[in-house]
Order: sequence, then structure tokens, then C-alpha cells
Amino acid sequence: MTITAQMVKELREMTGAGPLDCKNALAQFDGDMQKAADFLREKGLAKAAKKVGRVTNEGIIHVYLHHNNRLGVMLELNCETDFVAKTPQFRGLANDIALQIANLNPQYLRREDVPEAVIAAERDLQLRRAMEEGKPQAVAEKIVEGRMAKFYEEIVLFEQPFIKDDSVTIGEMISRAIAELGENITIRRFARFAVGEAQEE
Repeated sequence: MTITAQMVKELREMTGAGPLDCKNALAQFDGDMQKAADFLREKGLAKAAKKVGRVTNEGIIHVYLHHNNRLGVMLELNCETDFVAKTPQFRGLANDIALQIANLNPQYLRREDVPEAVIAAERDLQLRRAMEEGKPQAVAEKIVEGRMAKFYEEIVLFEQPFIKDDSVTIGEMISRAIAELGENITIRRFARFAVGEAQEE
């Protein structure tokens, strides 16, 4: 099958992969766009997984301010080189993550950051709730697992579905950016400020 420039362009837009990779993938799968896209994503994510441990000492501090100036987010997004930190893709990623934080107010970066006491209290609450609904113990335990996944989704940034595309989580979005930009990318820290919000003592 003839692989056209238009097909390569479409696949690049779908996956963010380089033109040669796209052309080769299309040739490998006889022009099947979906199979080629799946192959490139898997390949890219596998490469991204290898980069995760690398040191990230470059990056940017990104500030997002809501249009009414009553809500703001400050985010430190890191990468390996100053070159990547200056790219539109990296800056766009920082803005998307800040927008996510502004809208969904996550409390923690990763699941492992949630204190054991918080997890235990929520699990206990959900188990009591399931039992009060009249569910047998074994069924209640399964219900609790499902509700805990939802709980993490609400409070952990990496587990949250992206507000502009809920088919991808923030964690997956960062993995895709690592695959596309070829460097490890990490969120060092973030803070969300809202006017009149109560401060924890």
C-alpha cells in the first residue's frame, strides 16, 4: 500500500511521533491508522517509562490566574533541559495542569502521598456506609474498593481525569508528554489560592 504524506501528517497529529516513525508504522500495518497509532503510543510510553528516573533540574514556575483574580495556582514543572522547558508543548502542559488544579483542587500529587490515616478513615467511612445500606460483608468490601478508587480520583492530581479530555488522567498526560518531548517531566510542587478560603492552622 502507498503511504501518503497526508496519512503521515494525520498519524503525527494523533500520536505526536516523528514523521519517519509514523511512516514506518503505517507501512508495518498496511496503512491501518488505528493499529499504527496504538503501536506508536505503546512504543512512546515504553520509552517514557525508561526516562522516569532521570534527574529533572530544569523547568518553569507557571502561574495561572482565574479571570476574576479570585483564584490562582502556582506550579513548578520540571524537565531535564532548558531547551525543553522553553518549548510550547512544555508550557502548554504546565498551563493545562495548573487549570486542572484550579478547577478540581487536588490535595496530593500521587496516591502514595496520601497519609495512611486519611486512607484508613475514608475506608472505614465507606465500609460503614456500605454496611448501613444492608450489604453483606464480602459485597461491602468490593463496594469499598470501588469507592476508594473514586476517592483517590477526587483528591490525587495524577489520578484525576483531565478536565479537557476525561479519557486521559493527568498521570497519563504527563507520560505522553515525556514520550513526545523525550525527557523526564515531573511536578515538583503546586499551591492553589482562593480568596476567602479558610487557612489550616
